[in-house]
Amino acid sequence: MIGSWKRGRRVVEVPCTIEIERTADSLHAHVDLQGIEIEPGDEVIVHDAPTSIPFGESTIVHSRATVVLAGRVERLMARIAGYFELTELYEVGFSPGRTP
Repeated sequence: MIGSWKRGRRVVEVPCTIEIERTADSLHAHVDLQGIEIEPGDEVIVHDAPTSIPFGESTIVHSRATVVLAGRVERLMARIAGYFELTELYEVGFSPGRTP
């Protein structure tokens, strides 16, 4: 893990594992960062990740990622923004009457 500072924020380089699957059963990509825990407001940049794989295949790639850690104010703002975005999900409408 390599650390430095950028615009008052701590920047950390960490190894990561990228798992990509493109099959009839699943289409997903997961990144596992090694040696660091991500929190609200942090930014992650994954380097040298494959942009596509052939249909029917899955792959695991080892690479590196740059993590820009948020400060206290940025974490608080991210938590507040997340709370308000979550409350938008509570707005559910029901119309009276039967459905055919």
